[in-house]
Amino acid sequence: MVLPVAYAAVSSILPPQYWLRVGVTAVVLSVVHAFARGPNTDRERNLHARIIIVTGGFTPVGLALITALASRGAHIIALSSYPLDHAYPSVLIPLLRSATNNENIYAEYADFSNAASVRDFCTRFLTGSEQRLDGLVLGHEYHGIGSLFGLGRSKDSKVTAEEKRETASLATFLIITLLLPALLVAPTERDIRIVNVVNPFYAAAIPTFASDLLTPPDAASASVFYLEGRRALRSIILTRHLQRVLDSLPNRAPSNSDKNGASTASQKGASGSQSTVRVAPSNIVATSVSPGISRKDTIAPLLAAEQDTDNWSILGFTLYYILFPILWLLSKASNAAMQTVLHVLFLPTPFKSAVAKISASINPGSADTSAPAPVGAVVQVEEVLKAGALYRECAVVTTSIPVPPSFADALAGADEKTEAAKKKGKQSTNQGQNAAERGGGLPDDGELGGEVLGRAVWEWYEVKLKAWEERSKEQQPKVANESEADKPKSE
Repeated sequence: MVLPVAYAAVSSILPPQYWLRVGVTAVVLSVVHAFARGPNTDRERNLHARIIIVTGGFTPVGLALITALASRGAHIIALSSYPLDHAYPSVLIPLLRSATNNENIYAEYADFSNAASVRDFCTRFLTGSEQRLDGLVLGHEYHGIGSLFGLGRSKDSKVTAEEKRETASLATFLIITLLLPALLVAPTERDIRIVNVVNPFYAAAIPTFASDLLTPPDAASASVFYLEGRRALRSIILTRHLQRVLDSLPNRAPSNSDKNGASTASQKGASGSQSTVRVAPSNIVATSVSPGISRKDTIAPLLAAEQDTDNWSILGFTLYYILFPILWLLSKASNAAMQTVLHVLFLPTPFKSAVAKISASINPGSADTSAPAPVGAVVQVEEVLKAGALYRECAVVTTSIPVPPSFADALAGADEKTEAAKKKGKQSTNQGQNAAERGGGLPDDGELGGEVLGRAVWEWYEVKLKAWEERSKEQQPKVANESEADKPKSE
């Protein structure tokens, strides 16, 4: 009785001659949505006792990422640009602890628009009782800046948006260089990862990036896609060059018992004594990740549909919700966007792979790696995280950035001026920056514009960072919750 009634009701709404078309359409839409959503990572990793700093943790993708990491036991320090008594950190942190059953989730104040605030956080972390750091996820640059409608149309607001992009990039560089000395003195067997999360428009800046680095275009006339793409591509090249520097710095083995964990070589120091230096890949791996186009962090800012921001347009807000069915079909939710970030955090690193191979060669009884595989057998090759690479959709993206022949000559002229300035006593005092400067003359792997473009981007950050810090000193320091400033972590 029920089936005939249901058949009659459905037939009255949708005649049977249209059922096939509706079924095919539903299948096609499902396939398109699955393709736009992207793959989920097929990796897992136990993160208990791992300390991970997450910037941009109170953005939609940042909250999803913190939830995923905390549910796997990670100790999370989420940097907040909001004061610690603001609704976001004060309410969301307890909710995250309850939802993930993990009490080791904390918020720390760091205003990424103020260099002094970033330095203050790094100083508190480096002088605290707990200085261990296993991961640094820089997610604050993924959220879009600038829009297509509303305030984004005016010249002043476009220039202001570009200043915010530059400030966010400089905050990334500053926090890396300030925390880098602590990472370099960590035990060599520790697996440390630096993940730089960038927006998906980097391809828009590839053709003219090298030339625009020397002569930047007018931000008031450039498109928001190009400006966002230039910011992303700049961060990608910075991350690649950082990995070159890390791989060029030899680390001392902590003890004789560690010799079976990495390939070592004896070198004679200046005093004539023998010192053991590790020549395996660096245990610090820096990678860039583009999570793709997400609704909340990419499309909503572009359409100026975020009501809790200054850059809001009623036209964009209305358009966002009118087009929401299409946006739902063709873009990602936050949980889907974070999958590539999880992928690079879960993959084994080249250093761990080298340790496993050396351990197997020293202890052949543990695994017979020398025996050839049987004829016709399928050999499983384990995927290893590619240091310095750009990942998207849980896979490495191969990107070629054209560098004009005149670029190297112009850069050489700039280097001569820099050396002359250093001789006058204008050398940088930052330890992380000095470590990078000692990496001059790195082997040119040709990736992402090669060593020449990577060095030029690094020097761009150094010059801009100095000017930013001078401006910050002139401004009144922005310190939130001064009573909490001496506490290493918020409760």
